[in-house]
Amino acid sequence: MSDRHMSQHFETRAIHAGNTADPLTGAVVPPIYQVSTYKQDGVGGLRGGYEYSRSANPTRTALEENLAALEGGRRGLAFASGLAAEDCLLRTLLAPGDHVVIPNDAYGGTFRLFAKVVSRWGVEWSVANTSDPAAVRDAITPRTKAVWVETPSNPLLGITDIAALAQVARDAGAKLVVDNTFATPYLQQPLSLGADVVVHSLTKYMGGHSDVVGGALIVNDAGLGDELAYHQNAMGAVAGPFDSWLVLRGTKTLAVRMDRHSANAVKVADMLSRHARVTRVLYPGLPEHPGHEIAAKQMKAFGGMVSFQVEGGEEAAVEVCNRAKVFTLGESLGGVESLIEHPGRMTHASAAGSALEVPADLVRLSVGIENVDDLLEDLQQALG
Repeated sequence: MSDRHMSQHFETRAIHAGNTADPLTGAVVPPIYQVSTYKQDGVGGLRGGYEYSRSANPTRTALEENLAALEGGRRGLAFASGLAAEDCLLRTLLAPGDHVVIPNDAYGGTFRLFAKVVSRWGVEWSVANTSDPAAVRDAITPRTKAVWVETPSNPLLGITDIAALAQVARDAGAKLVVDNTFATPYLQQPLSLGADVVVHSLTKYMGGHSDVVGGALIVNDAGLGDELAYHQNAMGAVAGPFDSWLVLRGTKTLAVRMDRHSANAVKVADMLSRHARVTRVLYPGLPEHPGHEIAAKQMKAFGGMVSFQVEGGEEAAVEVCNRAKVFTLGESLGGVESLIEHPGRMTHASAAGSALEVPADLVRLSVGIENVDDLLEDLQQALG
């Protein structure tokens, strides 16, 4: 984060960090540099450090500067997807024989990356309840190089005490990686709490409009940032210029959108907690949530994701998803429109039969920014 933005409030940084007016025309929005290569002023004479857009692109640079500023980090890196970002991070941090502690609740694609891809490379992993620092400490081995956390987690909305786990990881000589996709930097900033790396699926709240796929890594350690940048270039799964431009547009309104997502989700969670057909509501904003106090301490608000379980089991949960009308049945999350899904059959099917398998009667909501009365009415009719 540049000194110029250090004293600015989040909403101001979101609009101005990385968004320098075009020096040629004065355009207030950075151009989409849809270009693969750049004219050099003599051999090795690069203009602004640009030679080939896999290595660097001005539109992607603008986004990466914006991401670093929003997370309070020194270096941001943008990728073609969240999983591309995770893959780059794992191949930078790990070598065959290393070990990672992963959470007992996580995005199905992340679990698949560990279980089906990274493990074939000779990296071992074990599962721990990251809401319990003692359980994570017990899972760490002498070969542990990273502790992986989602908070809030996907899809069970578990909460991890980031500062406590940062100390656990530090004591073991391991890196703490925090997937901040659900919270976003507006609600939570893991680097300030001791995390080493922040991961984002930019596809979700950061983009915010269900029209782009992207991922990001943000770090404070300059050396680690350089290592990640080397692997980003060597492996090549970078964010394209148009995708970077779309996410950069999205971050400008992140604060106002997250305020509305969070406000709507509180009301949805409250209604669900009083519904006769709902057996359990998972939302850290509810006082009865086991992670409520920690979430209140490390988050500005509780976000727009709500999960709940229904009486009648799996078929009943699937029927609720199918009956929704304002809530769109679909995977992903974090767009302005509300989404509903059945994690066991959709986003988390890859975790079936594992320690990360999700309850069959679970429904996950991404609560959008529509009028909340319409959302409540839709869920009531879907529940019957």
